[in-house]
Amino acid sequence: MGKKIITIGRQFGSGGRAIGKGIAEKLNIPFYDKELLKEAAKHSGVCEELLHQLDEKPSKSLLYSIVMDPYAFAYNAPSYNMNLNQQAFKATYDTIKKIADEGSCVIVGRCSDYILRDNDRMVSAFIYSPKDVRIKNVMSRYDLTESKAKAQIDKEDKGRASYYNYYTSKKWGAMESYDICFNSSLLSQEDSVDYLVSLINKILD
Repeated sequence: MGKKIITIGRQFGSGGRAIGKGIAEKLNIPFYDKELLKEAAKHSGVCEELLHQLDEKPSKSLLYSIVMDPYAFAYNAPSYNMNLNQQAFKATYDTIKKIADEGSCVIVGRCSDYILRDNDRMVSAFIYSPKDVRIKNVMSRYDLTESKAKAQIDKEDKGRASYYNYYTSKKWGAMESYDICFNSSLLSQEDSVDYLVSLINKILD
């Protein structure tokens, strides 16, 4: 079996992370979501807490970064040339490239489809579903009211879109930005995983 690299973009509340994890389990390959940040911290020297804080957040000004964390540049003179968001992105970028070089994997978000765009063993997928379905999912998962669930969805999607659009030449969620766009409300999670694995195998085998 050749190398299989699957990147997953996802709307908040669409179940994209769970589907990505299911794909990884079905293919018996490593899965990276928040795990990616631990790896990035280990290999870059950037604080893991900072990576979590800035994870998939749009870039902010240098002044904002210094105010938020005035000690972030300590012991690393070259880092004065980039703000904290850019440092976090570079750490994540380098880690995604390293993970993909090492073997098959599923990577969720973080512009991974763009970072690995020149890898001919990569398939990019975007998971979405209707807003009303996602509101119900978020209400159930986080025990939120309908209005708070909607506000959380809008906030998370806006942040992910801003991050993606800022660091890539593509548009977050646009069908032309991905190999596969899949409506997760059409099938159960298990059937969604089976369908996508079958499609990925056909593309990469």
